[in-house]
Amino acid sequence: MTKTPIQREFSSRDLEKYSSAFTLSDMEIFIFPELLYALVYANIMSPEIWKWRDDPWFSGIEKMGPLKKLHRVKQYIMDHYDFNLDLETWGLTDKQTEIGRFRDFIDMDTLARSNALFGYEGDKYYFDLDIRKHFGLDKFDTEIIPYWKTETVEAMNAFRFKDAHENGAGECVSLACLYVAALFIVARVPLEDIYMMGTPLHSQNFILIDEGVITNNRRIVTKSMWYNGTELSALARRAMEHEEVTIVAHPSGYIHSVYPEASIDQSAYKRFREKLSKYLETQVNFEIFINFLRDYSRYQKLFQITFFCQGTTKFIKLERAFGYEHGSKNRLGDKNGRKLLCEMDEEEMNLTAYPTRLIFTFDDDIFKTRPYQEFINLLVEQYPSLKENHEFITDLKKFLHLVPRIPSENKNFTPSRHHAITPSSSREEVISIISSMRQSNQTADLAFYAGRFMDNCDRKPFFKAVFERNPVSIAYFHDKTANEIFEELRSWPDESIYEGNRLALPDEVVNYKRGDGIEKAICLMNILKSKYQDEVHLQVSDTLAKLKVQGVIYKFITSKQVDLSI
Repeated sequence: MTKTPIQREFSSRDLEKYSSAFTLSDMEIFIFPELLYALVYANIMSPEIWKWRDDPWFSGIEKMGPLKKLHRVKQYIMDHYDFNLDLETWGLTDKQTEIGRFRDFIDMDTLARSNALFGYEGDKYYFDLDIRKHFGLDKFDTEIIPYWKTETVEAMNAFRFKDAHENGAGECVSLACLYVAALFIVARVPLEDIYMMGTPLHSQNFILIDEGVITNNRRIVTKSMWYNGTELSALARRAMEHEEVTIVAHPSGYIHSVYPEASIDQSAYKRFREKLSKYLETQVNFEIFINFLRDYSRYQKLFQITFFCQGTTKFIKLERAFGYEHGSKNRLGDKNGRKLLCEMDEEEMNLTAYPTRLIFTFDDDIFKTRPYQEFINLLVEQYPSLKENHEFITDLKKFLHLVPRIPSENKNFTPSRHHAITPSSSREEVISIISSMRQSNQTADLAFYAGRFMDNCDRKPFFKAVFERNPVSIAYFHDKTANEIFEELRSWPDESIYEGNRLALPDEVVNYKRGDGIEKAICLMNILKSKYQDEVHLQVSDTLAKLKVQGVIYKFITSKQVDLSI
C-alpha cells in the first residue's frame, strides 16, 4: 500500500537547496556545503555498502589493525570503481543559468575566485594547459559549463551498465563520500575521526589513523607515502600544494572559506588543524632528502653522489643513479641504496668528482634525522651556493613542511546538534538515529533527499530537480517522437538502480538504460515537457504509472509504491 506523500512548506532558498540534494553538482555542494555530508549519510543509510561486509575480501577484517583495514578497503575500491569525469554523463549547463540560481546565495566575484567553473584555474603547474582545454570544454562557447554531479553509491555502482565501463565509477567527490561511508561501515572507523576536504578542483579525506591518512580518489596516502617522492604521491600532493581548501566537513558540521558561519564543532576543527599540520611536516634524513630530489627531478643535476665500491671511491651523477631505480627492486634512499649504485654500469661511474656538481654521501652527518628547519640551515651552510638558489630552497621547504590553505578559525561557530552514530550500530539503528536528527540538523534532513528516500520526503524538490537539471535524457531523445521514446524506454530492463521506493532521476534512467516504470514515466514526462511545452499529467497508483500529454496516455508498470499525482 502506498504511503501518503509528505508535504512541507519551503522557502525559495530552501527549495533550491533541497532540490540540489537530488542533483548534487559540484557547484551545488560548493554553495550548500551541508550537501557534502548529507551524501555521506545517504550512502551510510543505503544497503549497498553494508553488503560489502559479506564479501570474502573482508573476511576477518575486524581482527586487523586500523591501517591494514584501510588498505583492505582501498584495494576493494581500486578493484571495483574507476575515476570518471567526463562531459557526457551528466551533461552541460551555462554560467548565466547557474548565476541566476545562486545570485542570492553568494557574491559572484567570490564565486569566480573560488570555483573551477567560473574562472578559477588553480596553479598553472597543476594543469600545464588552461582549465577548459584540460576538461574538454574548449570545444564549447565559454559560457558553457558541465554538470559535474556527485553520484550516490547506487549511481556509482550502475556505471557498469554503461558502454565501455566494466566497474562502478564516480568523480572525486563521489569517491570521497564513498570512502567515508565504507570506512565507517566496513573498517569500523568512527566518523569523528574522518574529515572531508574540498578544494575548487578536488576532494580528499583526512583520517586520524596512525600519523594520518589522506584518501585521494581511489587511493590512500599514508604519511610515509606522502614523502616518498613517487609520481603517485606527487599527484596526491598537488591539490594541497596548489589549491585552497574551501570546505572541511565532519559529522559535527562544516566550515567554509567563504561563509562567516561554521557549524563544525570548534574543538573538532582545532583537532583537525593540529593533526593535519603534523602530517604535513616531516623530519629529514638521507631518505627524505633523496625523496625530495626524486619528486623535484629538475634539481638532480645539481648533485653527484659518491660512495665506496669494490675498493674504489666512485662518483655518479644523481639523475643517472635515479634512472637505475626503474629496473631494480632497490631504491636510492632506502637501506639498499648502495646495492642500487653497485648495480650500475661502470661507464656510469667516475673516479673523479664532477667539478660543477655538489657532492654528498650516504653517511654525511647532515643526514642524521633532524627537524626540517635545522636540516635546511645545515644544508645551506655546507653548500653555500644553494643559499642563492631561492627556488630550490622554496620547493624544499614546501616538500618538508607544507602549510595548507584551510578555512580560517575566525568564524562564528554555531555547532549543529548531532547524535553520534557508531560503527557498532546496525544499519537500522543508523537510519533511526539520523532520522531522529532531522528536526534539529538540516544535514540529516537533506540526507533523506540525497538518498532518494521518497517515503520520507516532500516531492516538490524532486520534481524541481527533474525538470530543471536533467539535460542528458532530453538530449538523448531530441530527434525522436513521443511514441518512439515511449517504446525505447519500455524496451529497457524494468529494474531500478535504487531499492524500495527510492527514485532515480531521468538522466540516471537514460545513462544506465534501465528503470522501474515510475522512473521511466518521470523520464518521459521530463522529455515531453521540454519537447512540446504542453501540460503533462502523471498519475501513479497501485502498479500503474500513467502519463498523459496531448490527449495520449502512456502506461508503465511499476513495482514501487510511490503515490504521485503531478
